[in-house]
Amino acid sequence: MEELFEPIRVGGIEIKNRFALLPMGMGYCEDGYVTDRLIDFYVEMAKGGVGLIYVVGTYNDFGFSNPHFIALEDDKFLPGLGRLADALHAYGAKVFMQLMHMGASAPSLIIGHQPVSASAVRSALTGEMPRELTVTEIKETITHFAEAAWRVKEGGLDGVELINQGGYLINQFLSPITNLRTDDYGGDFEKRLRFPIEAVRAVRVRVGPGFPIGYRTCGDEFMKGGNTYKEIRQITQRIVKAGVDLVSVSAGWHQSFLPLIPMVVPRGAYSYLARGIKEVVDVPVLAANRINNPFLASEIIASGQADMVGMARALLADPELPLKTAAGRFKEIRPCIACNQGCFDTITHGQEVTCLLNPAVGREREYAITPAPSSKKVMVIGGGPGGLEAARVLALRGHQVILFEKTDRLGGQLRLAAIPPERAEFAEAIRYYADEMERLGVTLRLGEEATPETVAAEKPEAVVLAAGARPLCPDLPGLDCGNVVYAADVLEEKVRVGRKVVIIGGGATGAETALFLARMGTMSPETAVFLASRGGLSAEEAIEATHRGIKTVTILEMMGRIGEDIGRSTRWTVLQSLRLYNVAMITKAKVERVTDKGVFYDREGQEQFIEADTVVIAMGSVPVADLKERIEGLVPQLYAIGDCVKPRKALDAVHEAYAVAREI
Repeated sequence: MEELFEPIRVGGIEIKNRFALLPMGMGYCEDGYVTDRLIDFYVEMAKGGVGLIYVVGTYNDFGFSNPHFIALEDDKFLPGLGRLADALHAYGAKVFMQLMHMGASAPSLIIGHQPVSASAVRSALTGEMPRELTVTEIKETITHFAEAAWRVKEGGLDGVELINQGGYLINQFLSPITNLRTDDYGGDFEKRLRFPIEAVRAVRVRVGPGFPIGYRTCGDEFMKGGNTYKEIRQITQRIVKAGVDLVSVSAGWHQSFLPLIPMVVPRGAYSYLARGIKEVVDVPVLAANRINNPFLASEIIASGQADMVGMARALLADPELPLKTAAGRFKEIRPCIACNQGCFDTITHGQEVTCLLNPAVGREREYAITPAPSSKKVMVIGGGPGGLEAARVLALRGHQVILFEKTDRLGGQLRLAAIPPERAEFAEAIRYYADEMERLGVTLRLGEEATPETVAAEKPEAVVLAAGARPLCPDLPGLDCGNVVYAADVLEEKVRVGRKVVIIGGGATGAETALFLARMGTMSPETAVFLASRGGLSAEEAIEATHRGIKTVTILEMMGRIGEDIGRSTRWTVLQSLRLYNVAMITKAKVERVTDKGVFYDREGQEQFIEADTVVIAMGSVPVADLKERIEGLVPQLYAIGDCVKPRKALDAVHEAYAVAREI
């Protein structure tokens, strides 16, 4: 791990280690001003030991403005920049400001006017048609980049970054998809390069020598007809020569055809893009995307693929990741499981960023874990995410905690969530919580179901009830047929499943159970590579074999969409996987009855039948609420959290648990 903690020079500064917090639109500013809340968030990161922190700023012009981002168009914002810089420098972190201009990707609802771009090409992200920038406006935008960079320097920050990632303005000038101009700023390769090169040169003139200029690029656009990694390497070479000191390499646009950040993406899958850039430039290169643990980060640095590693969600989950790594406290690192429930999914709904496993994100000051006024005996009932988080926080606050879990394993719904293909990261959360229970001295009573008698015998001063939910049993004729099973039993392989499977319910559970079944009998990726690389199969045949299982799987969903309860940033990848594994998806299908031969359902007024050897029920869950009524009055303080109140997401259970544990 030593390579992660070696200093590195970027331009005229030295960064203390190889960890970087990637830029994130946290939305914690007010009218463009730096707030205490924003500073608190980044101070937590600096205290955690990260060497370089990126923050996001915008220049309020005709192109892009957002009152919740740091504003850079006026000197009145300089004092806030100074406060931010001083606060982070106190912990040895360096701070770069990313100069954000989303171009056509900026929703008019946010910026208050029609977005602009290199050309009038409708945005695949927002669906809106941008206005083409005039040459005069292009030059003005370049001037704004330079002025913004100067204010960053005047404010005491350590560097700036121009962004050619995510499908934003510079992408839109460089890509043949979105740049259809016929003047000096479009057309051939050289002319498409003109805007970013002029921007870098203008920034360099304004900030002078030595002040670092970073450049964040997508190593490949992953857009049909766009720039591939081959073109991006050439582009980056040219832009670095214009005056860039550090290249941060991410992947794709937000509307790319490939998943870039969800759980389905293998860890470090896109580090090859950073390696490709490093081979052709002579400045430090930073690798990003799905780097969520120090072992992978160390491997990337040690193998020479990159000089630094960028993390965003991993540091949201645990700002202390660098410090814990340095101390060898690997088990204590709270993992990012790439669920996107608290970060990207909340952003798409216009909500503030948080984290499933770290409820204190954005509320660092008021959500700090402090010692309890007095130590109490607290009984936690349920070993799912809510119960585990409650036990963790209660123990940290000095309480004596006993956790009862009726099964012989921790995890609850997280354990089931981790079983389907492409969802294994959920198991990391369980591993973390199990380690924390041991470290914090929580007494575990596995395989014991809590009852009123148990509560009376233990005499706790408080009980946190996190008993979860049980599968919903629908009122359908024929459920007593021998071929009907429940999704949870399928995932835990408690039941045998035939070759022709119909799943009733197309929510998250139904979709993930379908993937679990459809993957049975497929060729392993390792075998496919072996056969394809040695001529046993063509590449196409090998890939097909990895997605062709032994079961025929069909989902019946009464609503109009599959995966309605799956977060926006993940849902499309689940649908993509269902198609790859040849799962049939029938929506607007109201099941009428089940027989030992299959399922009858109504679709748009027509009764239809589908044959099935096995029918899987995946129609949601209902709270396990009866225990609360039975133990009320037996304990001075009783709290119910999570699915036993109302079935929801793991994020809700964990956040409720955190809040309750801080009250006791």
